[in-house]
Amino acid sequence: MDASALPPQAMINGVRFNATPGQRPLRVDGCTTICALFQKRCAELGPRTAHREKDFGIWKPYSWADYWQHAKWIGLALRKLGLQRGEVVAILSEDRKEWAWFDMGIQCVGGIASGVYTTDSAIQLKYLINDSNSRFLIVEDEEQLDKFFEVENDLPDLLKVIILEDEGLHELTHPRCMMIEDLYALGQQAEREAPGVFEAEIALGTPQDTALLVYTSGTTGNPKGAMLSHENIMAAIEAGAHSLPSLATDEQLCFLPLCHILERDVSIYYPLATKSTVNFAESPETVFANLQEVSPATFTAVPRVWEKIYAHVQFMVKEATPTGRFVFSRALKAGMVRAEYILAGKPVPALVAMRFGLWDRLVFRNLRRMLGMDRMRRGGSGAAPISPDLLRWYWAIGVPMVEGFGMTETAGIAALNTLEANKIGTIGKPVPGNDIRISEDGEIQVKGLNVFQGYWRNNAKTAETFTADGWLRTGDMGHVDEDGFVTITGRLKDIIITAGGKNITPAEIESALKFSQYISDAVMIGDRRKYLTALIMIDQENVEKFAQERKIPFSNFASLCAAPEVIALIEREIAAVNSGFARVEQIKDFRLIDVLLSAEDEELTATMKLKRGLVEKKHAHLIEDMYT
Repeated sequence: MDASALPPQAMINGVRFNATPGQRPLRVDGCTTICALFQKRCAELGPRTAHREKDFGIWKPYSWADYWQHAKWIGLALRKLGLQRGEVVAILSEDRKEWAWFDMGIQCVGGIASGVYTTDSAIQLKYLINDSNSRFLIVEDEEQLDKFFEVENDLPDLLKVIILEDEGLHELTHPRCMMIEDLYALGQQAEREAPGVFEAEIALGTPQDTALLVYTSGTTGNPKGAMLSHENIMAAIEAGAHSLPSLATDEQLCFLPLCHILERDVSIYYPLATKSTVNFAESPETVFANLQEVSPATFTAVPRVWEKIYAHVQFMVKEATPTGRFVFSRALKAGMVRAEYILAGKPVPALVAMRFGLWDRLVFRNLRRMLGMDRMRRGGSGAAPISPDLLRWYWAIGVPMVEGFGMTETAGIAALNTLEANKIGTIGKPVPGNDIRISEDGEIQVKGLNVFQGYWRNNAKTAETFTADGWLRTGDMGHVDEDGFVTITGRLKDIIITAGGKNITPAEIESALKFSQYISDAVMIGDRRKYLTALIMIDQENVEKFAQERKIPFSNFASLCAAPEVIALIEREIAAVNSGFARVEQIKDFRLIDVLLSAEDEELTATMKLKRGLVEKKHAHLIEDMYT
């Protein structure tokens, strides 16, 4: 294409983007594919730190040169082992630097990277491998390798399994298995034999090539593989840079599963544009300790994480001295007053700012330092609705928080609040390059270059997901206000129509319930019934502390849920929420789910959200009890 025909460029923190987002050809720093951008960054930044990971308790840096070299060895080795352009490689591992190395190495030689949740069973792994026709499987350790062995005979098209950790596997000899070090050696050999092949493969890539296969959670059937092209991801990078710009000096913490498009964007693709440094959490259990150590400049998490941090602070305050509680309440009051001005887009009066500054020095700075948020320029929440009151609380303690919306099918981004344009209770405005409309039946629909190509080998589901004129059906209901902010009111399939004919969207009420430090999740019931009820998952840690402080006897989670004092506690929390809603929207009865759930359980998604349909089915006896 003639250079004069290219769209004008905009500079954001030293990086060139299209001046008009979402316009073809879509370029980030002159690159049209993820791999070309990766190559440019590695050449430019070489010895600078790209990643950090803990090794025997010490944060160890890995450079952009390390990133490039290992991705090259991986890509060349897989190619030598038989990977063809357009074929899939599955990655079954917790977050770590090798996840990013494989992601880039696979894509650079024309492969398609597909993540598998470490909580998936062997049967689920078999389905995903066979549905995607994956040619290679990357497993983290012996535990994940065992899943392969369980279903090995049912995976005829899988060529090799590559193992990242050899602990407990030193004696392993298996024709379909190899260690990561052997893969690197094969890649080094391939590089010596044919220098320049890796770079040539990158040059062959086009924006329309499928880069990722991201499987949906499968709440209503088998998971579907969403195909995301290089252009889709580059559009997401561009939209994120325009709406939530980051700096090359920023530190980040990667902790959500990299199978999830939100973390994949934030910790692998956005840093290719922003040049920021990504620190990999040791494990899901150490996230809060790692947050304190890293003290990131930006931090994006699902609501459950923000809720747990809030609950932790609430218990700290509760256990403080009377003087300490009084001081915190005064500080929080001053913070809330200041936050209301900021969130309303109004200048903060000098006296209000002065009062907050005093309490900030006395209380909030130490609190943020203790939480690992002392350097946080921006917090973000996505993947599920978050309580507006929780967002206000973070603003009050000096942590700017914004909420956004995206789906796997929109490459993880579609609408965002920003620090400059933020309306609590909404998901923000459409990101640059995206259009959003509301259909006649109230559905939010999206159009943009970030919208996916379709579902892998499932044309029927793909057709169902798009309107006749090419808009993506999100399945969410909502509206757009006069200022262009989008509000989600619920899921189309989740609408409750009571026996009296009243339409109820449960999302807002459930979100209010989850703001309680004692409630981790809630599912409202009431479709075609006379009144509303709820199934409640209590927060184990906080309710256990409540019980221990009051010497309430319990021997396990089920007995904790059965304790009359615990039931009375949740009843009070529900009553407080009910007071904020109309009578027809109030919860009349509830039951506690007395089984402790984890991501391995089918009722929960990998991001720890309850699957409404499965919960209603598995706990039908509790529901009937509330209406009998």
